[in-house]
Amino acid sequence: MNILVTGAAGFLGRRLIEALLQRGALTDRQGTQRPLKRIVAFDVVPLTGIDDPRVHAVCGDIADPQVLETLVTSETDSVFHLAAVVSSQAEQDFDLGMRINFTATHHLLERIRALGTCPKWVMTSSVAVFGGQLPEQVEDHQVWAPQSSYGTQKAMNDLLLADYSRRGFVDGRSLRMPTIVVRPGKPNMAASSFASGIIREPLNGVESVCPVPLDTRLWLMSPAQAIANLIHGHELSAERLQQGRVINMPGLSIRVEQMIDALRRTAGDAVTGRIRLERNTAIEKIVGSWPGSFTATYAKSLGFTADHDFADVIGQFIAEYPPQGV
Repeated sequence: MNILVTGAAGFLGRRLIEALLQRGALTDRQGTQRPLKRIVAFDVVPLTGIDDPRVHAVCGDIADPQVLETLVTSETDSVFHLAAVVSSQAEQDFDLGMRINFTATHHLLERIRALGTCPKWVMTSSVAVFGGQLPEQVEDHQVWAPQSSYGTQKAMNDLLLADYSRRGFVDGRSLRMPTIVVRPGKPNMAASSFASGIIREPLNGVESVCPVPLDTRLWLMSPAQAIANLIHGHELSAERLQQGRVINMPGLSIRVEQMIDALRRTAGDAVTGRIRLERNTAIEKIVGSWPGSFTATYAKSLGFTADHDFADVIGQFIAEYPPQGV
């Protein structure tokens, strides 16, 4: 199997590549299990720290059609498309968001259409495609109504992929992911960045700001669960995708105050005392437009799974990244 991973140097991209290397094989479009031969790991910055002869790291501009011609060839069996500009950054810089989040996806799909090879394709979508008046629990048939440029770009990608799959240009599946927590490293420009920050920073002895009300409900998934679902999505046969190529992922529905309570039970009052409530209307507006719970009936019927307990999610993070401030 020859695989392309975009956004390879990002948090999920790196973890996905490590998981694929450990797995050693994937199922091709014909349903045959084949050994992993080559992963083209593409990003705007170099992928470092993975020393495996099967990984070929490439840097470049994903929105450049000439670059994409070198990334996708007739030998490419599967694409994991994770490259994106995050929500707040896409809202602040419309042109950048459109170029990276939508135009690059279109160019990549067009390159595949020109080749006529119909590889498997897995990409991540977002709950940001929803907005407006929403039920307490969103059904799979809920009409999309994004309230941000990021959500609109993700919705356009979903529609495009569904049509390219219908036409037989690509064997696609778009996994509409919950917010992924707890992410290591520093905060980024994603509107949801605080969801990791209010856990990660206090554990490491650093004050963190919570910019939304404590009763804000989020739809969450751990990094480990996200990687498992990405690979599971790839392994599904096209015949099983009878209800469409865009799939709302199962997740953990939880209020911010419950997240903090779980941190308190795990690490104590001194740690949660490092969280400061300071509402940010811009972030609150974006995050408040996202659904806090889904039925995810279709995804569950396909075998996708969710985390069950947020304390376990915190435990996963502590085990992988031992904190410095507890």
